[in-house]
Amino acid sequence: MKTRSRFTLGRLIRLALLLLGAVVFLAPYIFMISAAGKSQDDIFTAALSLIPTHFFYVQNFTKALDKVAMGTLLWNGFVVCALIFVFQVLVAIPCAYAMAKLKFRAARLMMVLVLLGLLVPIHATALPLYVAFDSLALLNGYTALVAPFTISVFAIFLFLQFFRAMPDDLIHAARLDGMSELGIVSRVIVPNAWPAVTAFAIFSVVAHWNDLFWPLIVISKPGYATPPLGLMNFRAAEAGDDYGALMAATIIITIPLVAAFLLAQKRFVEGITMTGLKG
Repeated sequence: MKTRSRFTLGRLIRLALLLLGAVVFLAPYIFMISAAGKSQDDIFTAALSLIPTHFFYVQNFTKALDKVAMGTLLWNGFVVCALIFVFQVLVAIPCAYAMAKLKFRAARLMMVLVLLGLLVPIHATALPLYVAFDSLALLNGYTALVAPFTISVFAIFLFLQFFRAMPDDLIHAARLDGMSELGIVSRVIVPNAWPAVTAFAIFSVVAHWNDLFWPLIVISKPGYATPPLGLMNFRAAEAGDDYGALMAATIIITIPLVAAFLLAQKRFVEGITMTGLKG
């Protein structure tokens, strides 16, 4: 009976900590949903209230859809994230397979370069990349948005850890059947790598869907604006920011990310767990 009560107390403490963490994590979203239904007067009032005095959801969402071409923003975000993800996977999987399963002298050096690549942020290379795209007349287009991110050292590192956990006997059996290395990658490695691919997809899509820094540099035409860049239209130095409509627009561009994560949650957890295993 004593052991059972201790277990119950420990479980209650864990649940309380998890609940506290969930509240802290969800607090920004709660305030976002609350502000999306408030008028400007309610937002700037001294009293803190999550429930709007007057519900302005319809007005704010209508204003958000009228202020910017929301369909264009969402389409641009989808195209950019999809192209970046496809190119990243096409490059990362063969590189990671070679480093994990092939024996060659430069393997250790390549691993060091991958780890060093993780330390270089896009901000450090933004200026030379901008100059290069400007000289090639590639600004204000999908090429400028996609090209700098087609090679992801994080993807290579993630797939490398996943492929190391795969049994070598599977690779040897494929070689005995006469498969080439490219055939092994396409017919053996890729079908077994979907958990890792799904896990990386979440990281890649969230990072580039929410990216404002690079699109703000290379895009000046509204037709190629990504969702975060489109939210800049709600800023007004003279009239003040329209926070109600801004929060409504933020909810609209956040919904696809939430839906994608919920649909891929099981694969995401599986992929993260398996990339931590050592073969």
